Amino acid sequence: MRTNRLKLFRATERLHRSYPVPVAEVLTVNLARVRPNPDATSRPTGIDKAPARVAVEVRAPGPMTGGLGSGLVGDFIGNRRSHGGDDQAVYAYAREDLDAWETQFGRIFANGAFGENLTTSGIDVSEARIGARWRIGTDGLVLEVSAPRVPCRTFAAFLELDGWIKTFTQAAKPGAYLRVISPGTVRAGDPISVDYRPGHDVTISLVFRARMSEPQLLPRLLAAQALSTDLKEYARRWLASNGS
Repeated sequence: MRTNRLKLFRATERLHRSYPVPVAEVLTVNLARVRPNPDATSRPTGIDKAPARVAVEVRAPGPMTGGLGSGLVGDFIGNRRSHGGDDQAVYAYAREDLDAWETQFGRIFANGAFGENLTTSGIDVSEARIGARWRIGTDGLVLEVSAPRVPCRTFAAFLELDGWIKTFTQAAKPGAYLRVISPGTVRAGDPISVDYRPGHDVTISLVFRARMSEPQLLPRLLAAQALSTDLKEYARRWLASNGS
């Protein structure tokens, strides 16, 4: 009898024991330090971002051309024809992925080094599903996953890494662009909760592979209604040229 009571006690103890649970959060909110473009074009760039010390307002910036550019007040986007706008309002990248790049290259990548607005922890950004909705902080901010980041010449020139676009493409850890569903403010330390996950399996990583290296995956992207407009059009053009 005593042995049975002891087993019951230990089982109950295990049930109620407190284990640490990883918490997804914003490590830093990063804003642009405007600088000359390292790819030798005449326009300035905002890819060089540094952590803000105060809360930052986030709102929908409007169209890519003619809108406000970034979704973060105080941020800057140099190339408005390719970056910014509602479908690319906020760019998030995981600290865990930055750490992996540090190990691979033996150099430091500070928060904001990839031009991300939000450096996150505890959430697999590149495996987020298109259309997933993130609630951030307590001020009502809700963002929706919309597209992967596509590497450009400015990105490669800024990091000064030979063959960077090819290396970044092969890794398929591009980070995620998000659109603003509900405006609010964001600050370092804000928790991230996923309020909604769509039923499809179209992730940021899958979209990136389809766009960059595996076009046979493009038809699958159309299952994601929340995919950015330009990527949906790209997938439809490919289907029109290559059949269904």
